Amino acid sequence: MLFLRSTGPEDPINALWAINTLTGTERVIVDPRKFVDDQGSELPAAELARRERARESAGGITTYSLNSQGSRVTFTLGAEIVVADVDNGSLTSMTSTGAGFDPRLSADGRYVSFVVEDSLHVALADGSEPARVLLQGDGKTVTWGSAEFVAAEEMRRSRGHWWDPNNDRLVVARVDVADVNLWHISAPDDPAKSPQTVRYPAAGTSNADVELWLVNVHDATQIQVTWNRSTHPYLVDVRWEDESPLTVTVQSRDQRSMWVLEVEESSGDTNPVLALDDPDWIEIVPGTPRKWNGGWLTIEDNGHTRSLLHDGTPLSGPDQWVRSLVDVDDARLLYTASIDPTIIDLWSYSDNQNECLTSGNGVVQAVASKSVTIIEQSSLESSPRVEVEARGKTWGIESWQATPMVTPAVELLQTESSGIHTAVLFPTDGCDEPLPVLLDPYGGPHAQRVLRTHNAYLVSQWFADQGFCVVIADGPGTPGRGDGWERSVRGDLAHPVLEAQIEALQSVAERHPDRVDLTRVGIRGWSFGGYLAALAVIRRPDIFHAAIAGAPVTDWELYDTHYTERYLGHPTEEPDNYRRTSLLVDAGELQRPLLLIHGLADDNVVAAHTLQLSAALLAAGRPHEVLPLSGVTHMTSQEQVAENLLLLQIDFLRRNLQ
Repeated sequence: MLFLRSTGPEDPINALWAINTLTGTERVIVDPRKFVDDQGSELPAAELARRERARESAGGITTYSLNSQGSRVTFTLGAEIVVADVDNGSLTSMTSTGAGFDPRLSADGRYVSFVVEDSLHVALADGSEPARVLLQGDGKTVTWGSAEFVAAEEMRRSRGHWWDPNNDRLVVARVDVADVNLWHISAPDDPAKSPQTVRYPAAGTSNADVELWLVNVHDATQIQVTWNRSTHPYLVDVRWEDESPLTVTVQSRDQRSMWVLEVEESSGDTNPVLALDDPDWIEIVPGTPRKWNGGWLTIEDNGHTRSLLHDGTPLSGPDQWVRSLVDVDDARLLYTASIDPTIIDLWSYSDNQNECLTSGNGVVQAVASKSVTIIEQSSLESSPRVEVEARGKTWGIESWQATPMVTPAVELLQTESSGIHTAVLFPTDGCDEPLPVLLDPYGGPHAQRVLRTHNAYLVSQWFADQGFCVVIADGPGTPGRGDGWERSVRGDLAHPVLEAQIEALQSVAERHPDRVDLTRVGIRGWSFGGYLAALAVIRRPDIFHAAIAGAPVTDWELYDTHYTERYLGHPTEEPDNYRRTSLLVDAGELQRPLLLIHGLADDNVVAAHTLQLSAALLAAGRPHEVLPLSGVTHMTSQEQVAENLLLLQIDFLRRNLQ
């Protein structure tokens, strides 16, 4: 079994390791320091974009592809495509015409495919022949083999080419962005530098045109995979497994319909074998849809919960909220699920029985293949630990992370009215008088903050130790709960989530009346949390007295199609949804201190969001502060920048709340 690990807490460079599942012995396969100094400067733009979409801040080896036997592995080292022998660690560099990314091995390990700029290349994995161009882009708007922006950012699909089980063909995405808005990300700190141009599909505008093609590796003959792309333009997933037909999952633009299509490989024609519909949206859930025992496994909303279904029949328990399908074999299914939304466990289904395989007091992530299962478990009491289960034995993989300088002391509660899951943190050295309150949410769809996991609260505890009561609440739209909890934000991403934060705040005050001061309430957040923070001080100055909004969405018509239209619809069809959620409309109502922070290199929530809000505030004569971050993207991966940002935020909060 392979895994990635650096040499310690101060080392951002991942090496490739292996653990012997018979003995538990660990060894280094490839240490990238011996071959390249990977600090990002040598990486192709497409690889940097892939890491940004994946929120990957480490260097060295960040992802890899194995052949079916696990004897060969491929990855990028700097700008090079490298194939390594797992047994002896010998390396073979692929010869190409430029910097490559996203290498994929064929099942037998004979070939490796990868992308260079806009073209798909293929090479013999032993390096005996130079790499050759299999599919050529047009040098302008057409690329082969890469995932488009919304697929990588919102649809959990980071790849654009897949090998067939027989090692003779690839199915490849052809992406044409000719009709997508051309935006410019400038570098104002360097006036000599030209702006970076990006194709950004903002809500209501054109998406990339995505096709699929079957390509013979030997003679480059091509067959287009055809389906009704006008009704179902989103390519969700491609699955090509032994003894199973090639299947393609596609989704409608309004995301209310999803099809699974079987492909006739000789002609490219497709036949729908599964159709899913929902009045709000079809959630894309990892691992599904998946064929099993003559039917289809799906994870769908089912009454008051989310269930693992087989041809519509629930396999999971009636009290479970299923999160992902981990592994499938003929007799057993592995999946993750919650009964308590703050806890995620690994479960198995076999012989019509569900069994919880983990402790039931924390958060689990798992991957499995054949006879090997890797489980990462964490709890409020301990940092994550990783175990490998294989052949009836269990081995731990030692973590070399630093011991945190703070120890979270987390109180979890639920509000009485709406049952909002809330975490509360006080200074670890206690307090003798009522403290100012700092709300620290994400608060929006697709992300939870309130989980029973130690590391999730490290920064929040640091803020608490500076003299605050810190409150984190998961309101409507956040996952893990049934009863339409996620769907309650359809058409309005503002009012429900803001009211939930107020309810959580008041609940904490009722529980700790002598420890919190409701005349001094601040709120901070990043991305959707930044939007929520700015929303709070603009719309509810009676409750919130200061806000820090990092990388906030301020106008949802400037955010991407797949995410925004899922919740607010198409702006020409449901314009009121966009007006009621825009911060620009109400900017003149700001009465409280507001600090806006934004990375100028952000290509996800572009800096125009903050700049347009600042302009609207200035036009209305409303004082505020703006902190631009040169060279910073949506994730603040630079360690020094991240550290100093925390200090600056504390200074702002102390000036305005204490």
